[in-house]
Amino acid sequence: MEPVTVATTAATEIDGSVMEGGGQILRVSAALSCITGTAIKISKIRAGRSTPGLRPQHLSGLQLVSDLCSGSLQGASIGSTDISLTPGKIQSGNHTADTQTAGSVCLLLQVALPCAVFADASSQLCLKGGTNAEMAPQIDYTVKVFKPIVEKFGVHFDCDIRMRGYYPKGGGEVFVTVNPVKELQPVTMTERGNITKIHGRAFVAGVLPFKLAKDMSAAAVRTIRKEIKELYINIQPLQEKDKACGNGNGIIIIAESSTGCLFAGSALGKKGVYADKIGIEAAEMLLRNIRHNGCVDEFLQDQLIIFMALAKGTSRIRTGAVTLHTQTAIHIAEQLTQAKFTITKCEDELSSNVTYIIECQGSGAANLHL
Repeated sequence: MEPVTVATTAATEIDGSVMEGGGQILRVSAALSCITGTAIKISKIRAGRSTPGLRPQHLSGLQLVSDLCSGSLQGASIGSTDISLTPGKIQSGNHTADTQTAGSVCLLLQVALPCAVFADASSQLCLKGGTNAEMAPQIDYTVKVFKPIVEKFGVHFDCDIRMRGYYPKGGGEVFVTVNPVKELQPVTMTERGNITKIHGRAFVAGVLPFKLAKDMSAAAVRTIRKEIKELYINIQPLQEKDKACGNGNGIIIIAESSTGCLFAGSALGKKGVYADKIGIEAAEMLLRNIRHNGCVDEFLQDQLIIFMALAKGTSRIRTGAVTLHTQTAIHIAEQLTQAKFTITKCEDELSSNVTYIIECQGSGAANLHL
C-alpha cells in the first residue's frame, strides 16, 4: 500500500520542563504559536511541580488562545502533561475565559494579549478568576506598570476591573479591550534617571478591618523612608466594599523614574501574618528593584521578552540580574521566532551595581489580517 502523505509541517516540539519549567513556557509558546501560525507540541508540562501538568488557570489560558486563533487543541485537561496546538486564523471579537478558581486573570491576559494584537479588529476579553493572587502579578501591577511600558511597543489595551476576586474563591472579573496593530515598534530603555515619585494602594476587602490597610501602608512608608528620605510617599489605604468578591488584603507600591521607568513591590495578606509584615515585604521588594539601577523590575523583565521578539527592529532594555523566567522566555522565543537575543553585563564604575542589557533583534512579525 502507498503511504499517505499529509501536507502538514511537523509541529515544533517544546520541552515544558526546561529551565523555569512552569506555566510561563505554556503562555509564551501558545501565544507565539498563535501569532506565527506554527503548530506546537508541548510535553513534560510543569513536570517538576508538586502538582504536575495543567492546573485550571493554565487550561483556561490555553483554551482562550485556541479560541482566539480558531485552533485545534489536543490533550487539554487538568493534570495533562502533553498538549498540542494547531493554530488557525486569529479571531477578533468577544472571548471569555474563566479559571473558576482564584487562578490569575493577569496570567490569562499575559497569554491572550499578544495574540489579540495580531487580530483583524479589536477584541474584547472577559477574564474571570483572581485579580490579586499569589504567584502572579496583581491586576494593579498589570494596569499601572505593565500597561504603560508595553504601550511603548505599540500595544494598546483598556482594562476595566468590574469585580476584584481573592483566594480561594476568585470571582473577579476584568474586561479588556485590545486594539490590533500592523507591527510592533522596538523599545530602548537603558537610562534609569532618578526616582521621582512613589505611590500605591493598601487594601482590605470583605470582612477584614480597615485598620489592616492603614497598618500595611504605614509600615511600608516607614521602611522606604529609611532608604529614600526626600520623596513624598503616598500609599492610599482603601476598604473595598461593593466591587470585591471574598476577603483579602494586600499592598502594591509603585516607583516612577525621571525617564519614565516603573518599578513595583507588592505583597498579599495571609492568615496569621501581621499587617506590618505585609507592608514591609512589599517595601523591601520595591527597594530591591530600585537599587540595581536597571530600567525594569524583576517581574516586568520576562513579560517584555515576547514583545521584543515580535517587534520590528532592535530593542535594548537594561535590567538587574536576569531571572530564570526571562531566560526561559528567551529560550522559547528563539525557538518559535527568528528573534535573536544577546545579554551583556555592564559594570558601573561609580557603584557596586551590576546591570545587564538585554538586546533583541526582533523578528518583525507583521499583522497579515489588518
